[in-house]
Amino acid sequence: MAHVMEDERIRDDENAVTKALDGDTDRPGLDENSPETNVEDCAASGGLYCTSEGFSEALRSVASSQLWNFIGFSLPISSLFSLKSSSLKSSDMHCVESEVKRADATEVSTQPEETYVAKFKSEYISSSVPLYQEYWINSLKKDLHRAQHTGLSELVTSVRLPGLKTPPALSPTAVLSPPGLRTKPYALWQELPQVKSLLNSLSEHEIQLQEAMFELIVSEASYQKSLIVALNVFQCSAELKQILSRVQHHVLFSNLKDVCRVSERFLQDMESHLGQHEVMSQVGDIVLNHQQGFQKVYVPYITNMMYQEALITQLLQGNKKFALILKKLEKDPQCQRQTLKSFLILPFQRITRMTLLLENILKRAKGVYSNVPNLKEAIEAVRKMVEECDRSVQQMKRTELLVCLDKLVDFGNFKSIPLITRGRHLVQEGTLKHLIVGGSHKVSIVSRKDVYIHLFNDLLLLSVKRIFHTPLSGHRFVVQDHALFPDNVCVEDLKTTTLGLVPESFLLRLTKNHSRSSTALILAAHTRSEKETWMKVFSSK
Repeated sequence: MAHVMEDERIRDDENAVTKALDGDTDRPGLDENSPETNVEDCAASGGLYCTSEGFSEALRSVASSQLWNFIGFSLPISSLFSLKSSSLKSSDMHCVESEVKRADATEVSTQPEETYVAKFKSEYISSSVPLYQEYWINSLKKDLHRAQHTGLSELVTSVRLPGLKTPPALSPTAVLSPPGLRTKPYALWQELPQVKSLLNSLSEHEIQLQEAMFELIVSEASYQKSLIVALNVFQCSAELKQILSRVQHHVLFSNLKDVCRVSERFLQDMESHLGQHEVMSQVGDIVLNHQQGFQKVYVPYITNMMYQEALITQLLQGNKKFALILKKLEKDPQCQRQTLKSFLILPFQRITRMTLLLENILKRAKGVYSNVPNLKEAIEAVRKMVEECDRSVQQMKRTELLVCLDKLVDFGNFKSIPLITRGRHLVQEGTLKHLIVGGSHKVSIVSRKDVYIHLFNDLLLLSVKRIFHTPLSGHRFVVQDHALFPDNVCVEDLKTTTLGLVPESFLLRLTKNHSRSSTALILAAHTRSEKETWMKVFSSK
């Protein structure tokens, strides 16, 4: 019976998420005629959720964490992929567990998958080009080194991509090769046979501009190599397919093959341009031509990343076969001692690094050429794509949060309010003290009760936290009252000293609650700072 209930709950979760993401769920009205239910109070023990930081920042911290550990710096960088430190809290983990249970119930995929073979072979980049992980880490090391010597403002406003700035004392032919890409043949534009005859006719700044453009090609070839390793060693692994369900395999690798195909076409067009024009100028146009392709594959891939790493952690903790197979695959010589996680983060690293590469080209183009068309437009297009990834991740996380919370909220005898609705998100939550006062002349506190607040952008829930012993036992939030926010909610400060109340107290008014009546509660925060925070969010419109 417990399994049946769990299966039904999982199906309900799937339907709710689908409706929320597709925009099919209308914003529900609140039932304002249901009778109030008296529920015994109990102590609440802290929040289940925290207001999440921007996902672009969280993802950047993931992308940077390897570097900070690598060079020995201790910086307060959180990891999106660490389930203990990320914004995926306990309730989110419950949803991840449901996803894994649903995946485990799915038929295992044993159909063999063909090895990925690139349709395009680079004419200029050697097959010995390093993996993108090496290039990326070396690039960030150079960035950090530059910041230590010239200051962060110089790092931000000057050359974003290290290794292309020619020291004044060096000749034009001494331009440094891209970090981590000192491979033959042709790690530099100036080393290409067809351009050597042009070098004497070009200035040092013109050569630097061409090197910056060629950097985009060389680094894309490195990225392409790493993607192919990820596909052929991990995604196409028959051993992994034997122990993973179809859902698990899809969550783990998402649309990585599509990402690789888009990268391959982009690299092909860049090299085709170089073949036709030794002195390149159409980089911005090529990026814009591939904008839709980038957007189509990168947005869903980056959106899936929070589930991707959560699943890896689940499998490593609960599936010994997976851990053993993964360890074996990571020892493959093609991986060059890189982990699966380092391969799965590649698309995010690439799309964010591309902005820096294009900005470096723009900087080099100033005062050199006026015919580098659409470069600013290309930079803006990539930035907007990263922003869309951020919005998509935020939307997915908010939906995931609502799905988890929907299973924990018990409306008792109230008519249930569907929490998973389009546009709704959690603004603030936590436990406050409800002060029950008495006395006709002088206010005296009769009792203090914990009340748990869930404040959404359009709804306020006041609940008590209770423990239920059922087949799906755990805590629940039993709703005591609710009101539309901000229309029917307002907050007032109190003269606490005059009233004999603790200074952390304030008054919360519901002008129209679940029974369409007006009510007020004296609430007390734990600290004055927390009081100010709550009063601010309650006052927001």
